[in-house]
Amino acid sequence: MYGERVTSVDRPATAPDPHPEPHGHAQPESGPQGEAHAYAYAGQPSHAETHAHAGPHAPAGAPGAPWPGGYPPAYQPVEADRFTRMVMRLHARAPRWAVPLAALGCVGVGIAYALVSDPTRSDPDAAPTCLLKLTTGLDCPGCGGTRALWYVLHADLPAAARHHFLFVFALPFLAWLFVAWAGNRAFGWKLPEARFSPKVIGVFLAAWGVFSVVRNLPWAPFTSLYV
Repeated sequence: MYGERVTSVDRPATAPDPHPEPHGHAQPESGPQGEAHAYAYAGQPSHAETHAHAGPHAPAGAPGAPWPGGYPPAYQPVEADRFTRMVMRLHARAPRWAVPLAALGCVGVGIAYALVSDPTRSDPDAAPTCLLKLTTGLDCPGCGGTRALWYVLHADLPAAARHHFLFVFALPFLAWLFVAWAGNRAFGWKLPEARFSPKVIGVFLAAWGVFSVVRNLPWAPFTSLYV
């Protein structure tokens, strides 16, 4: 006790190393920092430094890779075929009004067919006809839509609703969606576009399904919905 040095808290100081290393050859410490010092002492980078310099694109088996096998190969996108490339080139080179004009042409063809064919006077089995109704006698979810369109074009909304109520209900929303989309895309208008949440779309589809079942029930007043 009398030969020991005492610190300020009456604690024996650390005994000196009986075999000190020469200057510049100190032993590395233990732990992660000691490992880094050991690699630095040997003139080589540590594992942590190697991983930091290797980055996320270290090759398989590299010391810096996070696992022995290295990263898996990146996903290589499939090259588009010739037809798809041709369509993409046409879409990129076409004027901005070309797509709305094509969509308007499709709508015009449907309207012209309804006006020329006059589905209100044609026979139920006249071609083209509904395959479900021809084979089972049941109204499909779209039965009566062409006749409802014909009555809408002739401003007879009660008769149109009688043939397909949901089509008449959805027609103003569909018309506004098309006008806003085509006007904003072709002419640069700033019309607000209607946006429907998935919940609203689900409710509408559920109502359409119920309507498709109810209109085929053979009891009054559901028989009035049969077309």
